[in-house]
Amino acid sequence: MSEAGLQFGDRFVPHAEFFGRVAKAATGFSSLGIRSEDSVAIMLRNDVSYLEATLGARMAGSFPVPINWHLKSEEVNYILEDSDAKVLVIHSDLLYEMSEAIPEGVKVLEVQTPQLLIERFGISKGGASGFKGAEDWDTWVESHEPWSQAPRAETSSMIYTSGTTGKPKGVRRESATPEQHQAALKVASRVLGMAPGASTVVPAPMYHSAPNAFSLFAMQLGAFLVIQPRFDAEELLAIIEKYKITCLQMVPTMFVRLLKLPDEVRAKYDLSSLEYVVHAAAPCPPQIKKAMIDWWGPIIWEYYGSTEMGAVTHCSSEDALKYPGTVGRALEEATVKVLDEEGNEVPAGTIGNIYGQLDVSTDFTYQKDDAKRRSIERNGMITSGDVGYFNEEGFLFLCDRANDMIISGGVNIYPAEIEGVLIDCPGVHDCAVFGIPDEDFGEAIMAVIELEEGAKLDAAEAQSYLEERLAHYKVPKTIEFQTDLPREDSGKLFKRKLREPYWKDAGRNI
Repeated sequence: MSEAGLQFGDRFVPHAEFFGRVAKAATGFSSLGIRSEDSVAIMLRNDVSYLEATLGARMAGSFPVPINWHLKSEEVNYILEDSDAKVLVIHSDLLYEMSEAIPEGVKVLEVQTPQLLIERFGISKGGASGFKGAEDWDTWVESHEPWSQAPRAETSSMIYTSGTTGKPKGVRRESATPEQHQAALKVASRVLGMAPGASTVVPAPMYHSAPNAFSLFAMQLGAFLVIQPRFDAEELLAIIEKYKITCLQMVPTMFVRLLKLPDEVRAKYDLSSLEYVVHAAAPCPPQIKKAMIDWWGPIIWEYYGSTEMGAVTHCSSEDALKYPGTVGRALEEATVKVLDEEGNEVPAGTIGNIYGQLDVSTDFTYQKDDAKRRSIERNGMITSGDVGYFNEEGFLFLCDRANDMIISGGVNIYPAEIEGVLIDCPGVHDCAVFGIPDEDFGEAIMAVIELEEGAKLDAAEAQSYLEERLAHYKVPKTIEFQTDLPREDSGKLFKRKLREPYWKDAGRNI
């Protein structure tokens, strides 16, 4: 069993040392005037400092605000302004690019970009940024005494949702009582499969909701946590073998990348330490799930939920094999219903809007937009815009996001179903399916494919592959090929960016 703490490349930080730094950061934030329910923005790649800053901010009673480091300066400025951030903790190389985005009065704490990140991301600018007024994170942390009070409040990270339309909104959750916090931890432990003494790894960026919560929970539980700078399929296998990883959280695109490794690479690593692997964040094609279960055994679990509603369903390997495509049944601590447009519950087998709520979660609002928060609620339940149905046995199935659904000639078509088939086509590395304007049918189906390196595939061959496996009306009329589809590291596609060129003159809000 590995010692509790953090592993980042060759650097190991014991649990006690880590939380000593967290306590010093909390005192430091307080000394800057940070009070309960203020905001501390964090724009860092995966790094030890990410967790130090997040837990330090929470100990001081403030809301950590993770910022996606892929964003451009205008987008970063919007989040800093909207969140009313008083402090920004940021890697040096990102500060080079973001200096114009930082509002006046925001205190900047600069984290020197580690050499490991410089190498992994091909960063050309290392060292201090020279930003006026910035303080070095390590020096600043060590200049303070450890926090000696009880934590001011049980806050959580204020995640800015990616948003299918318009600007993202910060999910600002009410502080939890100690009893609510413990109840939530109990549910998280069961859903994430993490027990005291666990060894785990975070392979996804911690600015996203699920890996953010997962990594923080691991540290609070006293686990051994490996921080992977960025996802690499073979490296993940090597980490599992080297550190005897027992549990981890993933997204379906990681499964796809793992399964596309050569057989000899997959067979090279000992993965026998794995006891529990959970995935979420995006639909997982049933054949991908089955292939992972065949490889890793019946230890693959899934949950469905969102930043707003929490995790509300849970699905075992056995259930996934029995009911291909299901995301499981509702947790006993959750309420999940499928409703029609009038808010009425629909019968089993009928597609409708999915609403849910984790009963142990505290309530939330959207930062500076409570009206939007109220607009997604029905009878105390929240929707994330997903549509789906329950089968007779009470298992939930997702069809797609309501905003992604294509209506062609009055027929509802769900892109996720088509993408789940197309991703298995030989030569396809990534794909996206969405609707484009069509004079006759209102919308037509379009697919954009990113090929594997060296692969050869044309539109006719891809259409032929789909026609053998799907109804004719589900086969895209138009197929184009691009490189580097705009996908978040969490596995979610930026479909809005792909659709925009086709809809910008069509008078429709996408």
